[in-house]
Amino acid sequence: MTKLTIGICGGGVGGLCAAIALREAGHEAIVFEQARQFLRIGADVNLTPNAVRALDRLGVGDVLRETAARPTHRLSRTWDSGEVTSKLPMSDAAEARYGAPQLTIHRGDLLKALEAKLPEAAIRLGSKVARVEAEGKRPVIHFEDGSQESVDVVIGADGIHSAVRRSLFGEDRPEFTGLVSYRAVVPRSAVPEVENLDAFTKWWGATADSQVVVFPLTRGEEVFIFATTPQEGWREESWTLPGDVEELREVYKGFHPDVRALLAACDSVTKSALYVREPMTQWSQGQVTILGDAAHPMVPFMAQGACMAIEDAVVLSRCLADADPERIPVALTRYENARKERTAKVQRGSRANDWLKGEGNADWVYGYDAWGVALD
Repeated sequence: MTKLTIGICGGGVGGLCAAIALREAGHEAIVFEQARQFLRIGADVNLTPNAVRALDRLGVGDVLRETAARPTHRLSRTWDSGEVTSKLPMSDAAEARYGAPQLTIHRGDLLKALEAKLPEAAIRLGSKVARVEAEGKRPVIHFEDGSQESVDVVIGADGIHSAVRRSLFGEDRPEFTGLVSYRAVVPRSAVPEVENLDAFTKWWGATADSQVVVFPLTRGEEVFIFATTPQEGWREESWTLPGDVEELREVYKGFHPDVRALLAACDSVTKSALYVREPMTQWSQGQVTILGDAAHPMVPFMAQGACMAIEDAVVLSRCLADADPERIPVALTRYENARKERTAKVQRGSRANDWLKGEGNADWVYGYDAWGVALD
C-alpha cells in the first residue's frame, strides 16, 4: 500500500475516530480542530451497541467502560400514565446479541479517550478551516489565518455547518425543525424516589414532538435529561446556551410524577434549536469527502448521530486502507455506496420519531458491524 497523508477537518467524535482508524491502517492522518483546547462541553453521548463494537476495535472500549453507565433496558413510557409500551433488554443481553453493550457517557470522557489514542502531532488545535480547494492533483485546506495544507485526502468531519461541505457543494441552510431541546444533568442522589434510573427511558408525549429522555451517566451516579418541544421563537443552536429551568418545568408540568421530580431537581439547563438537512445524493468530489453531521445531520430521536459518525469513520478507513493516490476517488465512492442508504434511513427514521415507541426489533440498527459490512 501507499502511505497517504490525510487531513481531517474537525476534532469531534467522527474526526478523531477516523484519525485513529486511518493511522492504524498505515496512513498519516492529521486532525485540524478549530478549538484551541478540548473543553468538557456538552453532556452526553449515547453509544448503542453498533457504536461500542466499532470503538472496541479502535482500542478505547475498556477506557470508556471506566466512566460510562451501562443501561439495563431501553424503555418507552407514556407521558402521563407511565405505561411501558416497549421494553428492550440491554447490558448483558445486548452484549450477547450484538457483541457489545450500550454505554452512556459524558462527551468529554469519550473525546478524552479518543484523543489519548493519537500522538500529539496528529492533532493541530487552533486550526479553523475556511475552505477546501478540491481541484488539482492534491486538495488544499485553507485556514482562516491564511495558512494552508496540501494533502492526499481531505475528510470533512466539521459538523452541520461544515466548511468542507460548503466548499464542495455550495452554500445551503439547514432546516429548522420547529423544535427546541433542553439538556440537564442531575445527581442520582437528588431523586431517590424515581424508579428505573438505570434504564434508558423515553417518555413519549401527547404529540410526537414532545418527549423527555432520561438515562444514567458517570457509572450511574448522574442522570441525564433531554427534552424536546415545539417552539418557533427560538432559533439559536448551541450546546452551551443557558435555558430557563422554570420554563422547562412549565412545559412538562403535565407529565408523570417521575418526570416532574427529575425536572424539579434541575439547577440549570441548556437550550438549543434542532436543525436537519435532507439526505444528500453525493458526499465526495475528487479526493475530498465528508462524514458525520457534515454529511447527514439528524435530530437525536433515535440517538444515532454520534453512532453514525463512528460507523462512517470505520468504513471510510477500510475503503482507504489499501488505496494509492490514483484510486482515492474510487475508494471514496465505495465509502459513499456503503454508507448513504443506511444513514438516510436513520435520518428519516429519526425525523419520523416513532422508532421503538411500541414493540419492535432493533437489530437493523444495533446489529450493524462497521468493521465487517460488505464493501462494493
